[in-house]
Amino acid sequence: MKKNLLVLFCLISVQVLFSQIRNVDGSFGKIPRRGIDSLPDNEINVKLSGKTKYTDYKIISHKNDTTIVDTTLTILKEYAFNFLRKDNFELLAFHNQGQTFNNLGYDFTAISQFPDIGFRAKMFNYFNIEDVNYYHVPTPTTEIMYRTGLEQGQVLDALFTTNFSKRFNLAIAYKGLRSLGTYRRSLASTGNFRVSFSYETPKGQYAIRGHAVNQDFFNQENGGLTETSLEGFITDDPNFSGNRGRMDVNLNNAESTLDAKRLYFEHTFKLLSSKDSVNQKDFTNLKLGHSFTRDSKFYRFNEGTVSGMFGSANISSSINNKTIYLLYNNQFFLDFNSKYVLGKFRVKAELSNYTYGYENLQNNTVGITKNKLKGDAISFGADWNGRIGNFHVNASGSLTPGSGRLSGNSLSGEAFYKKDSVLTVKGRVGISNKSPNFNFLLHQSSYDDYNWENNFSQIGTRTLGGVIESKWGNVSLDITNISNYTYFNKESKPEQFSGDVNYLKAKASKEFTFGKFALNNTLMYQKVASGNSVFRVPELVTRNTLYYTDEWFKGKPLLVQIGATFKYFSEYKANAYNPLLAEFTLQNDTEIGYPTVDLFFNARVRRTRIYFKADNISSFVLKKNYFSAPNYPYRDFVIRFGVVWNWFI
Repeated sequence: MKKNLLVLFCLISVQVLFSQIRNVDGSFGKIPRRGIDSLPDNEINVKLSGKTKYTDYKIISHKNDTTIVDTTLTILKEYAFNFLRKDNFELLAFHNQGQTFNNLGYDFTAISQFPDIGFRAKMFNYFNIEDVNYYHVPTPTTEIMYRTGLEQGQVLDALFTTNFSKRFNLAIAYKGLRSLGTYRRSLASTGNFRVSFSYETPKGQYAIRGHAVNQDFFNQENGGLTETSLEGFITDDPNFSGNRGRMDVNLNNAESTLDAKRLYFEHTFKLLSSKDSVNQKDFTNLKLGHSFTRDSKFYRFNEGTVSGMFGSANISSSINNKTIYLLYNNQFFLDFNSKYVLGKFRVKAELSNYTYGYENLQNNTVGITKNKLKGDAISFGADWNGRIGNFHVNASGSLTPGSGRLSGNSLSGEAFYKKDSVLTVKGRVGISNKSPNFNFLLHQSSYDDYNWENNFSQIGTRTLGGVIESKWGNVSLDITNISNYTYFNKESKPEQFSGDVNYLKAKASKEFTFGKFALNNTLMYQKVASGNSVFRVPELVTRNTLYYTDEWFKGKPLLVQIGATFKYFSEYKANAYNPLLAEFTLQNDTEIGYPTVDLFFNARVRRTRIYFKADNISSFVLKKNYFSAPNYPYRDFVIRFGVVWNWFI
């Protein structure tokens, strides 16, 4: 709590400081101006101070897609108002925010080029390179997001960004969470600190952008409820219904932590601009570029005393397992535009080096002699972005030759037709062959059953799909085939499936409006044609929100949004959570599937959005059969409050 308040105070102080020394046009001095809060939402082109418009406040993604700072209140904002700050329709949350999620669906359209450290239950709140944004703002800009947690908890996400000139931007952001939870040993404490910058020379000859990210995710691990407490929860024992902290858990002194640091930058030098070209239509904008990534991760599992949950151990004292991962990547590329490629083309080469493993052997009694995996690789690839009128084509491919753990190949492509905001039709294909994550290949622990060294085959993933987006609704379909699917079995050991997994996912969404009322619907159907013994998803997932929107009081200073959300997923044998591995494993004993109903009251006052939410109000009338994973109950009824506040000074 103190750390989050300190971050908030610092950002407010910086914002006020810049408001005193900076003008709208990027120069320094004191010139009063009309604030952006005085603008109606529909007047996006109204000038603020003779030069600045609302659309000048830009957010630039890693792929250079540009959007504007959005202060509207929509139902999509309601879906994304959580500590991940994204719609979690395909995720099943654990009871306390800051904990992990079980999967209700899977997305194979964006597979990473190289294997990662693993411990995927820790990665839901992790900021990848693609998750860090860059900005271009005419005046200092701040966004504060606050949300209450469970039992003395909250999450704060604060962003401050400013342009020191039209060509140089700096952004500082921090997301901190601390929430105690209602069950024993379920404290969550996380932090995501990000600094990003972008700069280009006056004539655009040289450009550089980059970021530094420091992340930590700490969780107390309780191993779920004991059999007695589980029975008390299901039967709604009055001894436990009023105080979940009375329930016994399987682990009483276990903790897990993931620490991650990343340094990334990308810079380009323009060798040939459009003005320099003899024939501008043939060959233009020739750029030479380089990007550098240093990515380190450390996963720790600590336990004060040896428990019986994970079997026998080679020591009788405390458990302290630590896994390390370090990746260096240098990419060199050449960009150019040409009428012969109908757009932009990039050729690239990469040099990568990795280290994964342990400082020393964790267990000398199980016959494993190797404590680290090391290697390097050279990759080659190309990207293409083409366009003919409203028809667009994007393709990317890479090849890492050899037989090392980084070897593999990937090819992805999409073709889409876009007609303004009325209709978008997209087809996509993806092919990937890569090694499983490193924790499938090598894992060491003081617990005897959690030591292995494997030489698995590459995982082959092939995806074919499409999307139709229109004013009449959105529909998507993806068909995925996976060979050598790698998973953790019922004994928490890594295995590869000998057959193929064939997975179909279809999703449709549509909103119906009736005056001031609206019904927003999302339906997902999934079918595992083969491989359902190791790959499991619910057949049906649906979310339906009925809500009312209106502007209240004279002068319409308050926009309100009041509604209820019904969500349901059909029963399936959801994966079990293993806290030592920070992974989900197969289980055949418990089926999970149930409906929930949430109520919300949201409001917007100028550029401030206020959120009130009553989670799982259905728990008062439904049976106590709602779980996030076997032995891990979903949250009971709870009321949350939050706010998102934008300042444009």
